[in-house]
Amino acid sequence: MKQRDIFIAFFRSSLLGYGGGPTTIPLVQKEVVERFKWMNNEEFGDVLAIANTLPGPIATKMAGYIGFRIGGVIGMINAIFATILPTIVLMIILLSTLIEFKDLKWVQGMTKAVVPVVAVMLGVLTWEFVQSSIKGLKWFFTTLHIIVALVLIEFFGIHPGFVIGALLVFAVVKPTHTSVKRSEQKGLSI
Repeated sequence: MKQRDIFIAFFRSSLLGYGGGPTTIPLVQKEVVERFKWMNNEEFGDVLAIANTLPGPIATKMAGYIGFRIGGVIGMINAIFATILPTIVLMIILLSTLIEFKDLKWVQGMTKAVVPVVAVMLGVLTWEFVQSSIKGLKWFFTTLHIIVALVLIEFFGIHPGFVIGALLVFAVVKPTHTSVKRSEQKGLSI
């Protein structure tokens, strides 16, 4: 039953994720967080952040990790297979037929019409991540992170993976508020 659910979740996300990896992220989130409740939004955000720092297609990285977490090695293979199967089948079918009809107006219109829908899906997911960040970081630091990331990525051309990696390193290295208090208390008690 669990393996079937893993396959359905990732197959459906991949099949409906028109445009590749970034467009499948909100669909995977809907399946993993909302439908099957395998993880919460915060955990999903962590998986997404780590997957962004690693090389390769994001959809398969996320499928591999989530599949492994839910169903072990078989779950990982199942999720990755479910993620790539629609692409393989559709590429064979679509490329052979689209080459024939690529100059037709309705084909060009179809591809243009999907872009706003994908933008809305990514916007909704972004807003959910901002709301979850506000819970942990509050408004000021969330806004600061957004502005700094935007400047580094858009104006300085730094790859998003490096920005995320730097934040992960900072989160691991920086002393937490409680660990600073403990070290101060140890120093006072000596």
